Amino acid sequence: MRTVKWSWTDRRGETIVKIGFVDYYLDEWHANNYPALIKEVSGGEMEVAYAYGHIDSPIGGMTTDEWCAKYGIERVATIEELTAKSDAVIVLSPDNCEMHEELCQIPLRSGKRCYVDKTFAPDYPTARRIFDIAEQSGTPCYSTSALRFADEYKDIDSASITSLCSWGPNDFDTYSIHQLEPIMMLIKSHPVRVMYLPGENWYTVVIAFEDGRTATLTGYAKGSPFMMNIAGKAENTLVKVESDFFHNFIVELVAFLRTGEIHVPHDQTLAIMAVRGAGLEAIQKPGVWVDVPAIS
Repeated sequence: MRTVKWSWTDRRGETIVKIGFVDYYLDEWHANNYPALIKEVSGGEMEVAYAYGHIDSPIGGMTTDEWCAKYGIERVATIEELTAKSDAVIVLSPDNCEMHEELCQIPLRSGKRCYVDKTFAPDYPTARRIFDIAEQSGTPCYSTSALRFADEYKDIDSASITSLCSWGPNDFDTYSIHQLEPIMMLIKSHPVRVMYLPGENWYTVVIAFEDGRTATLTGYAKGSPFMMNIAGKAENTLVKVESDFFHNFIVELVAFLRTGEIHVPHDQTLAIMAVRGAGLEAIQKPGVWVDVPAIS
């Protein structure tokens, strides 16, 4: 594994850790809000200093130049330049996960700590290729939904769960990650097949696991709080996420940027992407079981 000399280890208190943003386009919620949150949670030790936008906003937002001017962040012309200048890299593109493989090529070969925003990849094969780059280069990296860090999930005994039903807002393609992340974190078993059931302004995806347990994921087009009904061996528990999970996520992100320690296992992220990919396939044939690819 490559050894990288980190500026905050050598000069902490004398300099600010410079973070680089790599994004498909920069005028989106994560890029607009991460800089202030990271600076606040790090106590001013870290700042987003550089940004690269692959394209200008295609949905009527600010251009890359306008965004950089508004947030006081230096625009760089290439990902190579950004990676060279930065102490750590955050690859964004939260709503265009199909771009992650292209955008990650250089940062994940750098050896510098790299966070890849949700959704990590469109499917399992892509996710496996992205992690292979990082693992072969010795680059610490991870990806997650912020929902993983909701306080409400912390005291749940995974071993006691017999099945669970999850609810949340919006479409499967973009928002299922926020339900899949806690489902897979809590069940801790390999998913083997999924089935898609459509409804009017809602959908349900059934996930069957190799140990016989099941989970359902339901998305509501007109919105829903994130909730979960957990069937346990002794009792059922209704969980409604009301904690500041996004703050908790930023705390975890800052800790990773400081230490390089990864608390979201790659194999769990790979399993989540495998379910997502199978789910997208299942949408094309409702009511039919679709196998989830094996994780290697």
